[in-house]
Amino acid sequence: MNMFSVGFQTLLYKEMLRFWKVATQTVAAPVLTAMLYLLIFGHVLEGHVNVRGVNYTAFLIPGLVMMSVLQNSFANSSSSLIQSKITGNLVFILLPPLSHWEILSAYVLASVVRGLTVGAGVFIATVWFAKLSFAAPLWILAFALLGAAILGTMGVIAGIWAEKFDQLAAFQNFLIMPATFLSGVFYSIHSLPPFWLTVSHFNPFFYMIDGFRHGFFGQSDVSPWTSLAIVSAFFAVLAGIAINLLKRGYNLRH
Repeated sequence: MNMFSVGFQTLLYKEMLRFWKVATQTVAAPVLTAMLYLLIFGHVLEGHVNVRGVNYTAFLIPGLVMMSVLQNSFANSSSSLIQSKITGNLVFILLPPLSHWEILSAYVLASVVRGLTVGAGVFIATVWFAKLSFAAPLWILAFALLGAAILGTMGVIAGIWAEKFDQLAAFQNFLIMPATFLSGVFYSIHSLPPFWLTVSHFNPFFYMIDGFRHGFFGQSDVSPWTSLAIVSAFFAVLAGIAINLLKRGYNLRH
C-alpha cells in the first residue's frame, strides 16, 4: 500500500479538520498566550539583558515561536488519540486497512501543520516588536519541521499510553512543559551555573530551540550541525517507539 492511499489521505484530512474547526481554541489562543509572554518578559527584561549583541526582545521572539510550534504539535496528536479512545471511535481508525506507518504519518503530519500554523501566527503577531534578521532561513525551516514532527510523534506515544485525560495532563505538565521552558526559550544556557549548563545539554528540546534561533541570528550555543544530528536521532528513536506501540496494539485493542 503506497504512502498516499485513500485511507491515509482521509485520516490526514480528518485530523487537520479536527483542529481547524476550533481554530479559536487551537490557533488563536496559543498566539495570544505567546503575545502575553512577550509583553511581560520583554517589558521587564528589555534593556537589562543582552545576548551576544542581540537585544532581549529579538532574542525572545524565535524562542516563543518554536515553543508554540512544539507545544501545539504535541497537543494535536495526543488530544486526538485520547479523545478517540475515550469516545470509542478509535475502532474506525484501527479497522481500515491502514499500515502502522500511515497511521503515524497522518497524525504527525497533521500535528506539523497545526504547529507550523500556530508558529506562523506567533511570528506575525510578535515580529513588529523587534527587528529580526534571517541569517539562515533553511535552518529555520529544518528545525521547525523536525521539532513539530518530534512533538507530534511524542503526542502519539502519549496518546497511546494514556487511558484518561489526567494521565495525558501529567505527561504534558511533568515532561513536555518543563523540558520546553528549560530549553533556553527565555535565556541563553551560558548564563546558567556550570551544573545546570551541563544538564541543559541532555535536554533535546534545547537543541531544537538553539538550532531554530541560529537560523535568525547566525549564532548559537551549539553548532547547528550538532543540533541537527541530535534532533534527527531523537526523532528516529521516537518514531521507532511509536511504530512498535502501534504494531503491538498497546492500550489500543482491548
